[in-house]
Amino acid sequence: MDKISMNTRGKSPIDLKQAVNRLDSLPAMPVIAQKLLALKLDTDQDEQQMLLLIAQDPLISARVIGLANSPLVGASRKIITVKDASLLLGLKRVRSVATGLALMSQMNQSVGRLNIHALWEHNMGIAFAMLSIAHAMPARMRPNDDMTFLAGMLHDVGYSVLAHLDIERSDELQTRLFTEPDRLALPMEREIVELTHDELGAELARHWNLPEEIVAAIRFHHDAQKSDPAQPLARIINLAEKLLPSFGFHELIDTTITPEHWEALGIDPERAEEIGEHVAEQAEQASQFASSFS
Repeated sequence: MDKISMNTRGKSPIDLKQAVNRLDSLPAMPVIAQKLLALKLDTDQDEQQMLLLIAQDPLISARVIGLANSPLVGASRKIITVKDASLLLGLKRVRSVATGLALMSQMNQSVGRLNIHALWEHNMGIAFAMLSIAHAMPARMRPNDDMTFLAGMLHDVGYSVLAHLDIERSDELQTRLFTEPDRLALPMEREIVELTHDELGAELARHWNLPEEIVAAIRFHHDAQKSDPAQPLARIINLAEKLLPSFGFHELIDTTITPEHWEALGIDPERAEEIGEHVAEQAEQASQFASSFS
């Protein structure tokens, strides 16, 4: 297919490289996400503001409370308020969950053949798998839980960006991902689209003024060797996806894991089996939780 294609109404050609450089071509960051990210959460006032912001969105509130009551967390009692959820999960974890939900919800429009529920399930599973991997890292190398979780929830948002900008090529890509299941996803993307989902996702994250570590994690999660070793999020995503091939969302990748993948994160490769089992368990529970998104 040509690098430039027609939109769904067949009225005008779409050049993705030009489109992502126009501020009006990408969706604006939801106001609630802007306000949540601006909070430092180091004062009681910030905590109260966060709880108020989340309470104003019934869907986000319900999902935060649902997460607190899921097997992923293992609460000893029924959680019924966002405040209780924040006490159990931690303020920053609640903020990252609520922010991720708000940002991903913004991209749920005009998805065509993109299975948005499968994408939710995949992102959620990878986010929790990343936490398992990060907690096995030495404390001096370990990224913050809230940035880890947010990076996981947004790492494949580029698929939604493509659907938003060019539903025709998005539909072609999704069709071929299913009809050619033995082909790696990225080379297939490059045949159809001049910008792959990691590039598109990074452009959206940059447009939303997300932290540079999130932008880099999205951009390099399939090419972690190019990422800054001091910012390990891309390497953590890369390893999580190798441990969970095609989890929730069909995206064939190279699943080869070498001792160097673990060592780059400061993890003893001898722990690979133990961590892999925990990642699989977390992903299964995340899948059950994500079912509430459908």
